[in-house]
Amino acid sequence: MKVLGFRYVDVSEKSDEMVDFFQHKLGMENSWSDTEDYRGGIFKAGGSWLEFWHKNECMNALTMLQIVVDEADEFASFAKEQGVEIHGPIEEHGEKIYSLHAPNGMPVTIISTIQT
Repeated sequence: MKVLGFRYVDVSEKSDEMVDFFQHKLGMENSWSDTEDYRGGIFKAGGSWLEFWHKNECMNALTMLQIVVDEADEFASFAKEQGVEIHGPIEEHGEKIYSLHAPNGMPVTIISTIQT
């Protein structure tokens, strides 16, 4: 079991300001190009990144942590053994994803790339 990186995801009405802050004030490269449906930004560093999305009809406001791992099934199994309530998996965009909630209520996902 190995953690490869983290994704911090924030969906809010402040996404434009957050993207501007990281892109223009801190000089970080934005890997995302806005579309009509998805305004936001992705700022990558190694195996981790920050995501900021504008709240809209398709995306409710939330803050979420995604833990990118080498094998989601193993991580989910371990967490279940520790008494964590786990949901999933689902497979989407070439990833296997389990979901859970941290003690403070924050949504957390455990994600690994599906090996073909």
